[in-house]
Amino acid sequence: MNELELKYGMNPNQKPSRIYMADGSDLPIRVIQGRPGFINFLDALNSWQLVRELAQATGLPAAASFKHVSPAGAAVGLPLTELDRKMYFVDQDGELSPIACAYIRARGADRMSSYGDWAALSDVCDADTARYLKPEVSDGVIAPGYTDEALEILASKRKGSYNVVQIDPNYNPAELETKQVFGISFEQGHNNFTINRDLLNTIVTKNTELSDEAAIDLMLSLITLKYTQSNSVCYTKGGQAIGVGAGQQSRVHCTRLAGNKADTWYLRQHPRVLDLPFVEGIRRADRDNAIDVYISDEADDVLADGAWQRVFSSRPEPLSADEKRSWIATQTGVSLGSDAFFPFGDNIERAHKSGVSYIAEPGGSIRDDNVIETADKYNMVMCFTGMRLFHH
Repeated sequence: MNELELKYGMNPNQKPSRIYMADGSDLPIRVIQGRPGFINFLDALNSWQLVRELAQATGLPAAASFKHVSPAGAAVGLPLTELDRKMYFVDQDGELSPIACAYIRARGADRMSSYGDWAALSDVCDADTARYLKPEVSDGVIAPGYTDEALEILASKRKGSYNVVQIDPNYNPAELETKQVFGISFEQGHNNFTINRDLLNTIVTKNTELSDEAAIDLMLSLITLKYTQSNSVCYTKGGQAIGVGAGQQSRVHCTRLAGNKADTWYLRQHPRVLDLPFVEGIRRADRDNAIDVYISDEADDVLADGAWQRVFSSRPEPLSADEKRSWIATQTGVSLGSDAFFPFGDNIERAHKSGVSYIAEPGGSIRDDNVIETADKYNMVMCFTGMRLFHH
């Protein structure tokens, strides 16, 4: 199959719409179920590249949760802890497959942003992963294959209209890629730059102790950034993204946005949040929204009389600003990647507030000395990669 007609383009008025291979070859994808749209395929193909590269770089299964052509979360398939299971509302008993763990953690990074996501898996989608996907609000999934049991489970999602796409794992694009903007064609070489452990060898801070775990987190952050709309910054910890700041014109705004998401991820581990008394049968989206509001500065919106009764069986006590600050201050060991150099030390100051201990950025700013000095102030490890990772 050389081309596939789509329902419409980015918006309903943009017709006709299709994907096709300009060289006349067959498409490397097969739609098993559903009818993916234009944005679905942008998410699918970008997210597939991310998980494929992440699996190659780390040797671990990888998954991503994409929304509007940027990752809401990405992770490798490390086992779930009991805290992970409680935090991500995992009901399945027993040990889960590595690829299922990867997607659960990717989806759990920012559940608000992942609502209605596109899922990407580096490995064959199995029954464990399909069972977790089934109740989630998601537009579709791309993977190199599916077990029969997984397809049977996904066939019942959205009354059989859930988008299931299979991609040829051996497919590689042409060296040159083109796109059109306003009728004008652009051409450039495909970004084949490889991100691996060697990229982290240039450590510019006084502290040079980069653990294997931190190296995986830094590679995860950089590979995530390679497929995130720029400017972008990514916080990671324990093999998963915990905060992605995408598409901001100011780099410090990226750092703040991603840092705030990382803080929210960590606040969800607060004992009072883990023990929130939800009403029986609450919808997942309502539960996630209630948590997000409860730990925000607008907690009264969900705790006011007439509001809390809709989501809680009893009214929980709010977390004070001091309690939230004190909890966030206990966060440590976070890694941070940036798709271009930090121009000022203020980015490092903000990163420190979210527990960042390791940083990877290209370097090359005229104020590198100030950035390094700020990292040294907090005994951080900082690597200069020498490579920008813009993506548009």
